Amino acid sequence: VNESYKHNVPKGSETHFKVHVVSSSFEGQSLVQRHRLVNNALTEEFAAGLHALSIRGQTPQQFEADAAIQQTPACLGKHEHGS
Repeated sequence: VNESYKHNVPKGSETHFKVHVVSSSFEGQSLVQRHRLVNNALTEEFAAGLHALSIRGQTPQQFEADAAIQQTPACLGKHEHGS
């Protein structure tokens, strides 16, 4: 998710992002180690101007356990356009 608009950056900048990464590579890794893996994978992007990255790194099992939170609730009402 591009969150650059929340920061003091030039209009149209794409420098601040939030990512949610799910990977079996995170098995047995601490949060710091997971962040390092993601940051290392984005070395070129950081060199090209990526400034800030908010990372949520989970194993597939953690992602599945969190599934209820990740799902967008179904719309309970029906919105009609027009008059």
